[in-house]
Amino acid sequence: MDQFTINLLFVGASFALYIGIAIWARAGSTSEFYAAGRGVHPVTNGMATAADWMSAASFISMAGLIAFTGYDNSTFLMGWTGGYVLLALLLAPYLRKFGKYTVSEFIGDRFYSQTARVVAVICLIVASVTYVIGQMTGVGVAFGRFLEVSNTSGLLIGACVVFAYAVFGGMKGVTYTQVAQYCVLITAYTIPAIFISLQLTGTPVPALGLFGDTASGEPLLTKLDAIVTELGFAEYTAHHSNTLNMVLFTLSLMIGTAGLPHVIMRFFTVPKVSDARWSAGWTLVFIALLYLTAPAVGAMARLNITDMMWPNGGIDGGAVSVEAIDTDPRYDWMQTWQKTGLLDWEDKNGDGKIQYYNDKSEAMTAIAEEKGWVGNELTKFNRDILVLANPEIANLPGWVIGLVAAGGLAAALSTAAGLLLAISSAVSHDLVKGAINPNISEKGELLAARIAMAVAILVATYLGLNPPGFAAQTVALAFGLAAASIFPALMMGIFSTRINNTGAVAGMLAGLVVTLVYIFLHKGWLFIPGTNSFTDADPLLGPIKSTSFGAIGAMINFAVAYVVAGMTKETPQEIKDLVESVRIPRGAGAAQNK
Repeated sequence: MDQFTINLLFVGASFALYIGIAIWARAGSTSEFYAAGRGVHPVTNGMATAADWMSAASFISMAGLIAFTGYDNSTFLMGWTGGYVLLALLLAPYLRKFGKYTVSEFIGDRFYSQTARVVAVICLIVASVTYVIGQMTGVGVAFGRFLEVSNTSGLLIGACVVFAYAVFGGMKGVTYTQVAQYCVLITAYTIPAIFISLQLTGTPVPALGLFGDTASGEPLLTKLDAIVTELGFAEYTAHHSNTLNMVLFTLSLMIGTAGLPHVIMRFFTVPKVSDARWSAGWTLVFIALLYLTAPAVGAMARLNITDMMWPNGGIDGGAVSVEAIDTDPRYDWMQTWQKTGLLDWEDKNGDGKIQYYNDKSEAMTAIAEEKGWVGNELTKFNRDILVLANPEIANLPGWVIGLVAAGGLAAALSTAAGLLLAISSAVSHDLVKGAINPNISEKGELLAARIAMAVAILVATYLGLNPPGFAAQTVALAFGLAAASIFPALMMGIFSTRINNTGAVAGMLAGLVVTLVYIFLHKGWLFIPGTNSFTDADPLLGPIKSTSFGAIGAMINFAVAYVVAGMTKETPQEIKDLVESVRIPRGAGAAQNK
């Protein structure tokens, strides 16, 4: 059986499972559509939240960014996991106790203002749509490879699949679909990692293999450092980026995680307030299974790729020949990925070999001139393909490759569905019912939610055709937007009775607008290529990149909110009493269910 058929079997079987679950758990009421009837067990919710969280950025893109950058990109791991601690301790139980369906509804009621509710909807949509762009990028990569079509065709096919099960199932269908998707994606991620760790280090636990020895007795990371520095790249285990930017980036990811509406929504689905905290704990456990493995996957993949490009022992042994790439079965993966447009090479100097090295390095320039090289000949290697290509690079069995295909798609589609649900809930429940037509029927509200989700899919698909970066980088922008706009409003809404409606609105708008403008200045207005004035290699404010600015935006949000609140009327007493009742543990087991 050829690899294409194996891929179709694995992907087809997993999709049949997802769509079957969506039909079985079809939402019949607004309570089931928005909050799964508030009957989800904490362990089940933890698993669904982990799938909702571990998106294309985590499964497909993160290990690729770590592989090609090394230590500096460990910030993704620290920021994303640290954010869940904040969420579990500071937000989830209190929001569940408040007893509403959406983040925007909480903000609207807490700040006693329809304007605050509408501004929260705008912030939510901006952050969520940016996040979905990253997911659709991953969907295009995965479908393009495993259906052996172009990246664009893969993205369009994936959009149709998301539409099929997310639009009809609502939160109830999405929850149980995401449980199945978690099982698929964690199996698909860990099995290849175990195989590769055994190949390179003889250790079945990848996280331990990362610090183990290779067959030659040399520590894996030491060997990797030696190889990449020989080729003119930065040392893999060293810190090279600006420390201030690194701290701001980690902070932005942490508070962005705690402010992401599609994740917070999951904590509205459990029966009790205590279950919300337990859900967050279980989510961390399920996430840790992948996040402890990702650094090993990145390092081992980088070592395998470098060995394949220099199969005879580094520069002195000679680069891989064009003939070997064309005829040796071990290099079939390169031919396959070339069809997607995400991998390419060119024999620039006509010597019949493909030299892979850092042609921006001054030291390598001198070596290249001596040897007659005219530039890096591995002209394109999209970092989003690394995890999906990893089993092929390591020459693992066909069924493992098929399993990874299903896992990559599960990761991208599960988060896309959660984000689209957050967008549709904000539009139908908070905008249409909350602000435009309070008397709309339940049937009309469900219809509005599904129409909003369909429109969001179309917008995300269009923007996903020309994303502003790799999947994980695009997602980092969304975290920055959530950090700058939603997180401060939630924190002040729960822990400060002084912040009134005017302060909250001013703070959210200030944080959102400043952060969005900074991102557009670096990534292009509305993410249109070529309209940017700066780049992350040469940022507007010293070392602060667009992906790190969310932390600055959050500080601006807090400052503006407190200044404006101090200049305007105090919060009404009944709202102060509401805040105190939400924060005090009494009655925590009997949350409102409105």
